[in-house]
Amino acid sequence: MALTRSFRETVAERARHDAAFRAALIEEALQAMLDGELDEARSLMRDCINGTVGFDALSTATQLPVKSLMRMVGPRGNPTLQHFVRVIHHLQAAAGVSSRVEVAPTDPGTHETP
Repeated sequence: MALTRSFRETVAERARHDAAFRAALIEEALQAMLDGELDEARSLMRDCINGTVGFDALSTATQLPVKSLMRMVGPRGNPTLQHFVRVIHHLQAAAGVSSRVEVAPTDPGTHETP
């Protein structure tokens, strides 16, 4: 049986109607960025934007051109930190969440967090 909706459409639809899912998308995007998984971070950001405010409204809120935002979170995007943080700020506001960073020491023998 063929699928009638794309995975991205399904994710965007769920994000529009599920506040916890929106918060999880933002959290995962930030964690991916901190882990150096930039392709994943951009993909999750794109899902967040599509499932919350959309590119047009985000463009107005951030004063960044729509096409720049789309390129920024595209497969070869390379956003500046300033633009990335501006986008995250507005996505968090739209989702009604805030973020905080927690730093934990690594195990000296494995260089991994306990």
